[in-house]
Amino acid sequence: MARFPDLDRLAQTVWEALRDRMVLVLLGAAFGGALVLVSVVAWETQPDRFMRGYSPEQPIPFSHRVHAGQMNMPCLYCHYGAQRSRHAGIPPAETCMNCHRVTKTDSPAIVQLAALYDSDRPIPWQRIHRLPDFVFFDHRPHVASGIQCQTCHGEVQSMATVYQFMSLRMSNCLACHRDPRAALPAGSSILRGPEDCDACHR
Repeated sequence: MARFPDLDRLAQTVWEALRDRMVLVLLGAAFGGALVLVSVVAWETQPDRFMRGYSPEQPIPFSHRVHAGQMNMPCLYCHYGAQRSRHAGIPPAETCMNCHRVTKTDSPAIVQLAALYDSDRPIPWQRIHRLPDFVFFDHRPHVASGIQCQTCHGEVQSMATVYQFMSLRMSNCLACHRDPRAALPAGSSILRGPEDCDACHR
């Protein structure tokens, strides 16, 4: 049977091209599938403390609805650290006792509070808003620019029990940094927040 070397070489070249393309397609599909799988697993298995609605049980019942809502106490009276440091902080028992030395002293919760205060023991509050360790967040520039606490923490003054209002995913922060108008007071000269990686990851 006659041989056609040119046809054989052509067939070999076509086969090699197809084989290389199939390998690339299969590698691409495998990589894409792995990426989707990792993303889904990361989303579904994130710790509860990063989820919207997270509200751990607290050692002493405390109603922001009463204090920040009905009594109209400013957030910064208790969370004064928001103006002075990266962290807003949880107020010490002494801040609570400024009022509760004389107010509702027979309430079981206040009796518990006073006992902790008198024994010089901290109140073991459970933190609600906790960012991952690789995220740097500073309350000071946000408070100084006039952004209200409710922007990120929700209408705390109407919450009997505080919960995590906003997801702590990077997309929420970036959306506000790219267009902060809704969060800023009217007439603010700020047009954007920083978007470079080391603004939040240090």
